[in-house]
Amino acid sequence: MMIKKIEHTGIIVTNMDRSVDFYSKMFGFVVRLRGKSATREFAFLYVEGYPETEIELIRDLDPIEKYNENGIVNHLAFTVESIDRSIEHYERLGINFLTSRPQPTLEGGRMILFNGPDQELLQLVERLKK
Repeated sequence: MMIKKIEHTGIIVTNMDRSVDFYSKMFGFVVRLRGKSATREFAFLYVEGYPETEIELIRDLDPIEKYNENGIVNHLAFTVESIDRSIEHYERLGINFLTSRPQPTLEGGRMILFNGPDQELLQLVERLKK
């Protein structure tokens, strides 16, 4: 079995501070990591005592379109031990990845995206080995 666990669920937000405050105060989420890329702001949060499953809040710095209620949950991510072996495995099973190779994650790991049967966005994540 290639999949080890559900990694995180990505949620599109319009105001990062407001969203972090909401998930923290309302549900007790703790911020593990917060940062920016050239195009997006990110925050990874988990529930105290359950750091193995997270939500990822994503804010586009320059949104190109409005998000509707159907597009708020952006993707479902799965942890894998080796992204290279996983890509080979899933390509043999017919998965077509959206990029030709894995991309870096905010914390130094690697990830790759693909679509499920209803075009839902899915992601494999290889965490940085410590």
